[in-house]
Amino acid sequence: MSFVQLPESVTTCRNLVGGEWLVPRDASLLDVRSPYTGGVIGRVPLTPADGVAQAVDAARSAAPGWRATPLRERTTLMGRFRTLLESNLERLAHLAASEAGKTVAEARAGILKGLEVCDFALSLQNLDTGGALEVSRGVTCEFRREPLGVVAGITPFNFPAMVPLWMFPIAVTVGNAFILKPSEKVPLTACALGELMVEAGIPRGVFSVVHGGRETVEALVAHPDVRALAFVGSSPVARRVYAEGSAQGKRVLALGGAKNHLIVVPDADEALTAQSVLDSFTGCAGQRCMAASVLLAVGDVDRIIGQVVERASRLEVGGGMGAIIDRASLSRLEAAIATAERAGARVLLDGRGKKPAGEPWSGGHWLGPTILDGVRPDMEAAQRELFGPVLSIIRVPTLSAALEVENASPYGNAASIFTTNGAVAQAVVEGARVGMVGVNVGVPVPREPFSFGGTGESKFGHGDITGTSSLGFWTDLKKVTRKWTSRTDGSWMS
Repeated sequence: MSFVQLPESVTTCRNLVGGEWLVPRDASLLDVRSPYTGGVIGRVPLTPADGVAQAVDAARSAAPGWRATPLRERTTLMGRFRTLLESNLERLAHLAASEAGKTVAEARAGILKGLEVCDFALSLQNLDTGGALEVSRGVTCEFRREPLGVVAGITPFNFPAMVPLWMFPIAVTVGNAFILKPSEKVPLTACALGELMVEAGIPRGVFSVVHGGRETVEALVAHPDVRALAFVGSSPVARRVYAEGSAQGKRVLALGGAKNHLIVVPDADEALTAQSVLDSFTGCAGQRCMAASVLLAVGDVDRIIGQVVERASRLEVGGGMGAIIDRASLSRLEAAIATAERAGARVLLDGRGKKPAGEPWSGGHWLGPTILDGVRPDMEAAQRELFGPVLSIIRVPTLSAALEVENASPYGNAASIFTTNGAVAQAVVEGARVGMVGVNVGVPVPREPFSFGGTGESKFGHGDITGTSSLGFWTDLKKVTRKWTSRTDGSWMS
């Protein structure tokens, strides 16, 4: 059985700079390996600082002309890109799955979410038209959005298409020149997105792709002509990018990790809750910041936990759940499970050693759904973001105790409550100190135009990465006050 269509040949990625695909000078090449097989499917250049400067120079040259292009014309070009994105959906889904380890269905869903962000960007020509008001006789005030110039997005391995699509459709539509620095683990999808932007007719330099690792990120953060940086990744790196970029006067929004809690109370709908919990902690093999990693069991909910275990035991890796990104991540996850066992947790379901039958999957990085019971709030499994299909169950006596555990976490990405009682749901909506709350929803990602973003250690900076809240990040508001004649009938303002 084939779970994904892997690339037929090994592709050497190039940077998109000034509308041309270039291999940066003096750049070493890193192998790109598929989590499904462990085999090499590509090579990616690690761009040094002078290669980053070349891309920034091209973007800076393009920015004034793109800024002067009317919003409706910019929207037309982005509309062409959206059409190409949709027509290439299946090809992109298989490509993203092959390098990130997702199932093809998960990769497809990520691109569809990206299409939704494109739709929001395309709506700006009709919705975000500025505003004007006569504030006094003969005096008017108005505001208009002004693009920042050169901006950049630094994106993670777990969503090769979706997270870039959270950023550049909006940033480019409002008039910025955008530089994408994808994770060096998943560069192939980023190149495909760049090819579609070129095919759509985006002017040279308005959209760039620069590959690399830490040195490339540091060069983007340090470059004085990069006005804003959006980042998605781990909290330690997010904190560092935010601190270094802000210290240089840049606008920075850095989204970090999470430790999301699902609160389950005895009156929860058994079937709905069990499936939602399963989908939340196993989707994308747990490699997403919105994955549930802790189930807070309030009182006697053993029948629901039993359903979660039973359903998870039937989920097959490969077809039903994807692979772990690399061997180091798999080893880290297996070590975390062993640590939890030694600390007193009981393994209800052990996913270690699970793998699909047959070749070539034997070389892949696999971990089946794993459920730990009797986890204490002070354990590593309860506090650390494991980033894998591991669910830790903490037993608590009351809803108040569950909220105490939730709110003690330094992260603040998301929480969900599973209940059929509206008052219980409202107590969690009001009491959970997170950016996104779900009621009987295991992955409470808002739909556009509602914005995506957490709080606490899950977000450094202000605003959100998508939706209406993102507009304040990618643009400045220019306010204009006008008076043409002196008025004898005016107020103090006139």
